[in-house]
Amino acid sequence: MVAQNGRINGQQSVNSYIKSICDIMRRANCAGALQYVPELTWMLFLRILDHREEEDAAAAKAVGSAFNFSLGAPYRWRDWAARGGKKRTELEQQADAFIDFVNRDLLPHIRRLYERPDATPRQKVVSQVFSAVQRTRIDTERNLLDIIDKLDALDPGSVDDTHVFTLSQVYEGLLLQMGQKNNDGGQFFTPREIIRAMIRAVDPQVGEAVYDPCCGTGGFLAQANEYMQPQAKTPDAFQTLAVGTFYGREKDDLAFPIALANLVLHGIDEPHIWHGNTLTGQEVYTGLYDGAPTTFDVVLTNPPFGGKEGPEAQTSFAYKTRSTQVLFMQHVMTMLKEGGRCGIVVDEGFLFRTNENAFLQTKRKLLDECDVWCILSLPAGVFINAGAASKTNLLFFTKGPPTESIWY
Repeated sequence: MVAQNGRINGQQSVNSYIKSICDIMRRANCAGALQYVPELTWMLFLRILDHREEEDAAAAKAVGSAFNFSLGAPYRWRDWAARGGKKRTELEQQADAFIDFVNRDLLPHIRRLYERPDATPRQKVVSQVFSAVQRTRIDTERNLLDIIDKLDALDPGSVDDTHVFTLSQVYEGLLLQMGQKNNDGGQFFTPREIIRAMIRAVDPQVGEAVYDPCCGTGGFLAQANEYMQPQAKTPDAFQTLAVGTFYGREKDDLAFPIALANLVLHGIDEPHIWHGNTLTGQEVYTGLYDGAPTTFDVVLTNPPFGGKEGPEAQTSFAYKTRSTQVLFMQHVMTMLKEGGRCGIVVDEGFLFRTNENAFLQTKRKLLDECDVWCILSLPAGVFINAGAASKTNLLFFTKGPPTESIWY
């Protein structure tokens, strides 16, 4: 796992190192991935935020600019978590003071950041990453310190620079564990090779707005950013990708903060994620979505399979149905700009079901108002980890000209 020189060699070693942290969490009251991934998310996020903002501050100083840290003392990782940190040294002098500080001071302080009238966009994102974290799940102070010490040791300086290493890759591995069979987290996880293939086909470009109306843990948006990064040749282009490109919606309270953390770890400084029910319009938190476009150049998404909606979700749609997938397809067509492109996962039922008017009407609208240029039929079982045994397809279309022929 770790070479004799103390450096971590290769992505497999990094994943093994993270697994050793998860093993501590399992013995510390986080039995499954749906418990330890959210717990590790907020800790890893603070670890990386501290490192990244230190680099940002140094860059700002080099050009004579001011830099405002998202967190001040004693709430930065280097203060309370790093060995030798002033706050940590103080807390270690008192029994059980460490967990008490985390639960009663650190977490409430971060959750309230967005309430400040002068809150920066990054502070709003940071506070929402912690929106569902009321207290640490870790059972003892010793276990918590063991986890924090391992995370503190995991930094780019400890990784052999002959190997490709990004902390976003670490996070991808954690999300994969959430999506494994029987973890009940598969609903949030689309296989990454499927996502990458869809993105290559749709080919988003810098300057285009990318949208996922049911973004889960943010896989489509994160991978779209990875795909678009090599296109950014100027500082303005990098800034556009960081703050003005990626938009999504997610209703699940567990997935929403994980999506934000995932996107920030992938270099998206301002992920514009709307927390609420896309189909009903019911809002939980929309402060990160202010200023979002009304229509988008690119939509990449995997709507829930087999979901059933009530009357409230159907009211704003022309073709009424309980089928979540059909309602999302109507939403996607509305949200696409003229000339906008979409890659979407659908099951066989959407393509071939003929015994409900909403299915027929939605598909007729799709063919009349969009050019459906490809349907890719996937092998059986691709989404079995997500609890979907049904046959699935990738559907690609461009809004504007009607469909004349489909590459199937």
